[in-house]
Amino acid sequence: MKKLILILSIFGCWVSTQAQNEIDRSKQPEPGPVPTINLKEADRYDLNNGIKLLIVEDHKLPRVSIQLAIDNPPYAEGDKVGVGSLLSSLLGKGSKNISKDEFNEEIDFLGARLNFGSEGGFASTLSKYFPRILELMAEAALQPNFTQEEFDKEKNIILADLESREKDVSAIASLVQGALAYGKDHPYGEFITEESINKITLEDVKRAYAQNFNPSNAYIVVIGDVNTNEVVKMVKKNFKSWKAASVSARPFEIPSDVAQTEINFVDMPNAVQSEVMVQNIIDLKMKDADYLPALLTNQILGGGAEGRLFLNLREDKGYTYGSYSNIANDKYSPVRFRAFAQVRNAVTDSSVVQILTEMKNITTDLVTDEELASAKAKYKGRFIRSLESPNTIAGFAINTISEDLSEDFYQNYLKTIDDISKEDVLATAKKYFKTDQARVVVVGKGSEVLENLEKIDFQGRTLQVNYFDIEANPTAKPEYKMELPADLTAKKVLNTYIEAIGGMDAVSAVNAYEVQAVAEIQGMQLELKLDKAGERQFTQELNMMGSTMQKAVIDGNSGYQINQGQRKDLSAEEVEEALEESAFVKELLWLNRDEISLIGIENVNGVDAYALQVSEKRKAFYAVETGLKLQETVSIEMQGQSFEQNTMYDDYRPVSGVLYPYKLTQSLGPQLLDFIVEKAVIK
Repeated sequence: MKKLILILSIFGCWVSTQAQNEIDRSKQPEPGPVPTINLKEADRYDLNNGIKLLIVEDHKLPRVSIQLAIDNPPYAEGDKVGVGSLLSSLLGKGSKNISKDEFNEEIDFLGARLNFGSEGGFASTLSKYFPRILELMAEAALQPNFTQEEFDKEKNIILADLESREKDVSAIASLVQGALAYGKDHPYGEFITEESINKITLEDVKRAYAQNFNPSNAYIVVIGDVNTNEVVKMVKKNFKSWKAASVSARPFEIPSDVAQTEINFVDMPNAVQSEVMVQNIIDLKMKDADYLPALLTNQILGGGAEGRLFLNLREDKGYTYGSYSNIANDKYSPVRFRAFAQVRNAVTDSSVVQILTEMKNITTDLVTDEELASAKAKYKGRFIRSLESPNTIAGFAINTISEDLSEDFYQNYLKTIDDISKEDVLATAKKYFKTDQARVVVVGKGSEVLENLEKIDFQGRTLQVNYFDIEANPTAKPEYKMELPADLTAKKVLNTYIEAIGGMDAVSAVNAYEVQAVAEIQGMQLELKLDKAGERQFTQELNMMGSTMQKAVIDGNSGYQINQGQRKDLSAEEVEEALEESAFVKELLWLNRDEISLIGIENVNGVDAYALQVSEKRKAFYAVETGLKLQETVSIEMQGQSFEQNTMYDDYRPVSGVLYPYKLTQSLGPQLLDFIVEKAVIK
């Protein structure tokens, strides 16, 4: 069957400059004096209904931004997880008094932006239109237009996303990691399922709005070219009908760590690389004395390209494109410390050991002077640059109130960073990085990674491996070794496939075809056109938003490809490779190759499949039950890294007496791109 040919291009640009002055680089520069931070305070007004209004005047540009933030305690949605997501989608679609189309048209006409979520909204506009945009924001927030038509539409969008999530390794890893850390009944651990979405009604959304979207814990922040007194009057006028109501905390179970470090494994047979995360529960709030030391410690471990994780797993060992860590804070619940990477299958176990080792090292030895100075410079620079934005002042004002910070927290920010010592970093690391009680969550292709994962020894102990499905439910250890029929060969598998799609006569008669397919990536539509006019004539074209992104042309013994407008002539070897890829049924060619071997039975997206080693870098998989091809896997080298690229085949339909897959799924790293065939013609 015709393999989807995608010429994937990764463009990178590194620009570096270096001064040529005579500097003694063997000596670390002496730190300069800590700059004095004079923060302009936001004007605060507490309205009668509970709204805290914060205003920052900034007349540099004729623009205004408005932020509505509702700081409610988190709560679990239970068997109707997804109510909040649907509420977010339905808010901002007009109001009871203004239709959705009229509402959007006026926003566009005024050149403004206005977005809503279940916990507030945001708008930006020219200052001359600020009064009207504030009115529209209040109208949409206080008089939402919840209709059954929009509810059904948004519900179907979520259901479609859930269908694609099942094969998205990164998405599954994210939800499983949270569910295992917090528990599936915790607000931060629960996740949307098809079952939970289908239980939700429009009345549930209206009820969630009434219970949670109220002014008791609301902030309205206005920043820009405004007059403070006028803003106070306008906000009072537009939001006076918003009635206060108490929002009581809904209790949930406090998460805790495992008794001793263990591996939690989720098998995803379509994974081309492993998602590895080492995580443990921490209790950290912004008002804690060690909050800034914790951030600095995380920066040294895995905050960026200078972090120990990156330098080890990427720069030294080449296991991954990047390895990082993150330390969270939350005033309502314990949260997570996480260290993570996407790594090649072959080095999954080694990556786990290296991440744990770096975590252990920073908890036992003092960091170097250079590491500490670099981390401080990063944080101080980031803080100083943030002061250029008036939004920063508003954010500081909200944090000071909502996080119960000292009044001089931000005034003393730079000094606090400067005062952090290597001993502080060590103490913080020991407190928050728990190598003896960590969950090591690995989501990957078990047939290739599990054997070595089960052998991992850390700190003198072999780590126990527990198994979970893609919804974080405990499950049995997957079995990969299935016995092959004694008389089965690779050529028999190929012949079975050819018979399954129409038979040798029908398949051999195909000498030309035309296929058109579409896919969507980040809201943009991709169009793929494949046209094989003869044995040695082939054209492939990939268009996005009406522009040709990639094109490949083969004509006889020559050919070329165009990527982003850059043409490259193909060598004779590349021409032959492209012609093989363009074959309608490559299996006809493979039948004549003795090197193809049958290597076993593997699970491909829940289906048992015969695995064929086609070449050193290519495998093909055929369903045991139907004989149809399910997947091809190709090993690719790029930028010094090796990884696997999968093409999956589904939804076979008859075309002129031959079955053709109308769904072609291409892996792009951990992401999947679904091409849906709209036209298929066989000649």
